[in-house]
Amino acid sequence: MRQSLILICSLITISFAFSQENSTRFSLQEAIVYALENNRQAKNAVRDIDAAKQQKWETTATGLPQLNANINYQNFLKQQVSVIPAEFFGGNPGEFAEVIFGTKQSTAATATLNQMLFDGSYLVGLQSAKVFLEISENAKVKTDLEVRKAVINAYGNVLLAEESIEILVKNIEVLSKNLYEVTKIYENGLEEQESVEQLQITLSNVQSSLNNTKRLKNIAYQMLNITLGIDYNTDIILTDDLESLTLKNISLDILSTNNDATSTIDYKIAQNDTKAKALMLKLERSRALPTLNAFINGSYTAFDNDFVFFDSDTKWFGASLFGLNLDIPIFSSGKRNASTQRARINLEKAKDDLTETEQRLNLQIEAAKSDFKFAIEDYDNKKQNLNLAERIEQKNQTKFFEGVGSSFELRQAQTQLYSAQQELLQAMLDVINSKAELETVLNTPNNN
Repeated sequence: MRQSLILICSLITISFAFSQENSTRFSLQEAIVYALENNRQAKNAVRDIDAAKQQKWETTATGLPQLNANINYQNFLKQQVSVIPAEFFGGNPGEFAEVIFGTKQSTAATATLNQMLFDGSYLVGLQSAKVFLEISENAKVKTDLEVRKAVINAYGNVLLAEESIEILVKNIEVLSKNLYEVTKIYENGLEEQESVEQLQITLSNVQSSLNNTKRLKNIAYQMLNITLGIDYNTDIILTDDLESLTLKNISLDILSTNNDATSTIDYKIAQNDTKAKALMLKLERSRALPTLNAFINGSYTAFDNDFVFFDSDTKWFGASLFGLNLDIPIFSSGKRNASTQRARINLEKAKDDLTETEQRLNLQIEAAKSDFKFAIEDYDNKKQNLNLAERIEQKNQTKFFEGVGSSFELRQAQTQLYSAQQELLQAMLDVINSKAELETVLNTPNNN
């Protein structure tokens, strides 16, 4: 029997250790690094860059030599009949003879080499492809910043739920003990029933909050998993805690950062839009320029009434041709001018949008700095409030059990304490999240 118990305990220990080893462990920084590689949006942003590189080469290749081949086979099911004056063959004037020109079957193999010599829109296209690649690269930076912020928010929500559960469990233990003691006192006739009922109400509310927080914790874990780019039901372990992350993020150095909106990724994206609109204007202007293309082709053709084109003695007739094609736009009834004016208007709009973006970003930076300052101040305030609430609750509990305080006053003090506990946890999370928001706006993420 003893050996069986030892075996069962060993199996349980091994199983627990194995499950721990297979659970993915993340610090906040590890979670950020993992998400930047595995988050689905981040991976798609990398694919967008690869697609932009391919599009850049696609645009470049349109101005390089293009070689095409064509094989054409024809078989007249019924050949066309033509009529010519019969006197060509010694017939009577005024009469016509029916003749069939050509053979019933024919085939031709042709190869054509085309080369663009000049096209203004092609030059603009090359510039546009470069800007498009730049847009994709800036979008990747923007995506990484947003993914990083999302990981920090999701990670913090998990820690908030975990620590809320821990506090609520401790509160329930204290309340259950108080309720037991008050119930015994009431049963001995030394306390009113209202005191028992007040504690029952408080305990019921805290238990309800605990049940809800447990459900929210599961959702928070699933949201973090999705943000990381893994299956949302994966079991993970977080190695950081809310308080340590808060202390790491309480740094006023970032507040001295200059409000240079032009260095932010949002401003660069707005600049990309202005460049794109300027290129559209150049493109519309280029449509008034002539285009010049050269081509050379060669072909071999064979004719016969029967299908003998794979026979070695079939006679093939060769031909070749070189040519230039100059296309000169002359008159479009004002269409090109209207397109050019529309592109110019869009460019002016983009310039105004860029100016507004710069001003809006400067304001956004100031607001983010203000929010971060307030989060730090609020954290200090909430920490002091919790200390006060703990002392007040302890005093009221002592007064109540000594018979000099009411159950209503105790319940008020307990409710105030529980509220202060949650407010401090939320203040910690606000410090972390407001710091992440400020770093995102400034485009200066730091390792936490």
